[in-house]
Amino acid sequence: MQIDHLSYGSDQSGLICAYIFERNQAGRLIYTSDALQWLHEQKQQEQALVAQQDMEENGDEPSAAKPHSAVNSFIWLHFNLSNVSAEKWLHEHADLPEEFYETLHEGSRSTRIEHAENSLIAVVNDVLHDFAFEASDIATLWLSVTKNVMVSARRKPLQSVDRLRKAVNQGEVFHAPAELLTHLLRDQADVLIGIVRNAIKRVDSIEDNLLADRLNHKRANLGELRRVLVRLQRLLAPEPAALFRLLQKPPLWVDESDVQELRQSTEEFAVVLSDMASLQERIKLLQEEIAASVNEQNNRSLFVLTIVTVLALPINIMAGLLGMNVGGIPLAQNDSGFWIVVGIVVSVTVVLGWLAFRGRDRE
Repeated sequence: MQIDHLSYGSDQSGLICAYIFERNQAGRLIYTSDALQWLHEQKQQEQALVAQQDMEENGDEPSAAKPHSAVNSFIWLHFNLSNVSAEKWLHEHADLPEEFYETLHEGSRSTRIEHAENSLIAVVNDVLHDFAFEASDIATLWLSVTKNVMVSARRKPLQSVDRLRKAVNQGEVFHAPAELLTHLLRDQADVLIGIVRNAIKRVDSIEDNLLADRLNHKRANLGELRRVLVRLQRLLAPEPAALFRLLQKPPLWVDESDVQELRQSTEEFAVVLSDMASLQERIKLLQEEIAASVNEQNNRSLFVLTIVTVLALPINIMAGLLGMNVGGIPLAQNDSGFWIVVGIVVSVTVVLGWLAFRGRDRE
């Protein structure tokens, strides 16, 4: 999308990109002015439809010219909330429910999809492009979906929504905004699968080094990885209560096929989250094994120090006794007294060393 003035990766209105989808056609990239014109025309058509329905209910003769149906085309608007103009533009030109703006400023960041008025409000957590298994590499995407408009907004570049943009740019056909939402959830599940695979590779490498006794990683590295996985599981898992209510009673404009696709995407999430929970348990066991290995190494070091102390004990005792400046020291006048003392010290040291190693072998 070519725009003259860039600000935070978007135009002056905060719009990153906009696509219009005609019936059975791929999405077409449009500019902000085109989006404004489309929204204005759709609003006029909806007002005309409402007026026509009121006339029919009152028994008046409907007008000869019927407006085009609002479902012949739909639009996707993607905004960058880091641009302060984005939210202002949405208030002025997009007819979004108030619940959408409330979710932008609330403290809760749990992933959920809710039915508000005649719209779907979604809060989707995703990972950044440069995700490096850091807890700070997780950000939020907010969506409002109606029968002919999907609005998405984020503050940082996210992987899943950019994969959706790539699919649209490659010519994939979408028939309704709900399909965009389910595709986005599937992309998020795919991103999460990739993260789990990379985490499994890292854990496999640590485990192989541990088995080969070439472990250079600290337990803190596994602890950080486990904390990130727990955070991902907590933030990316959809709230089951809100999702159950939506699947049981979806909006009238959502097709049954879209509801089924949404249900399948949530099942994929459940499988990925189950794999993530298993990986967390594996990391926990690996941490315990590493801790046991470290304790064993410490015990071995303490044993060596104990043996050295025991072996040095006889010679220290003999040196202390024979070094006293008093009379009556045995063997003082004997020409072979030194070698006799050396023999006694060596014999005692050998016996003590044998007893120490014998006790270790029994353990």
